Amino acid sequence: MTDARHRLLLVSSSTVHGHGYLDHVAEALASFLGGVKTVTFVPYALADRDGYAAKVRERFGKLGMEVVSTHQAPDPRAAVRGAEAVFVGGGNTFRLLKWLQDEGLLGPIRDRAREGMPYVGSSAGTNVACPSIRTTNDMPIVPTANFLALGLVPYQLNPHYVDPDPASTHKGETREERLLQYLEESPVPVVGVREPAWIRVENGSSLLQGERGARVFKRGTPPFEIEAGAELETLLG
Repeated sequence: MTDARHRLLLVSSSTVHGHGYLDHVAEALASFLGGVKTVTFVPYALADRDGYAAKVRERFGKLGMEVVSTHQAPDPRAAVRGAEAVFVGGGNTFRLLKWLQDEGLLGPIRDRAREGMPYVGSSAGTNVACPSIRTTNDMPIVPTANFLALGLVPYQLNPHYVDPDPASTHKGETREERLLQYLEESPVPVVGVREPAWIRVENGSSLLQGERGARVFKRGTPPFEIEAGAELETLLG
C-alpha cells in the first residue's frame, strides 16, 4: 500500500519527441510543486553534473524556482534534509543508485518523503523511487552494493516502456518478455510507463497521467492496458 504521506511525481522521460527538456510535463510540475521556491536536484545519473545542474536550473527557473544541486552542496545529506522538494534526474540508474548509496542519501530522501516533501523523479529518478531497480532498462555500468532503492511506492515501474513491433525482424527479447521474466523471480507487479506519461502519487493514491497509457504486468495475470486517469493501487492489489 502506498504511504498516504508521500507526494510523488514519477515521470517516464524528461524529453519526448517534439518537446524540450521537461516541457511536456511543465504544467504538471508547476501544479505539483506549487508554493515551492527552491528545488534540491540530485544529478548523479549523469557524469557531467555541472552541465546537468545548469540544464535543470534553466528549466525550473522558467517555473519560478531556484535549484540547488547536491553535488555542489558542502553536505549533500544536509541539503536533502533541508529541502523543500527533491528532483532526481534521469541517466543511468546503476550509477545513480551507486552514488545515492555512497553519499548516504537513500535514508534522508526516504525520511523527507515520509514527512510529505514533494519528490519528482524522471527516468532513472523514477526507477529509484521503486522498491528496487530490477526493472530498469539500463546497463550496469558501475557496481552497486545491492539493487534496493527508495521504496516510495510498493510496485515497480519501467519507464520508457516500448510495445513490441509486430513488423520487426529483430529476434532479441522484447520489453514485455523481459518484464515477464522478472515476474518469474518476483511477485511485485510492474507498470510499464510509456512516453509521455507520468504517475502522480498523493493521499495514498497513484494516478496515471499524460497523453499515453501504460501496460501492467502482474504474476498470474496476462499483461493488460490502462489509460490516463487509472488508479494503480486498485489495479495492482
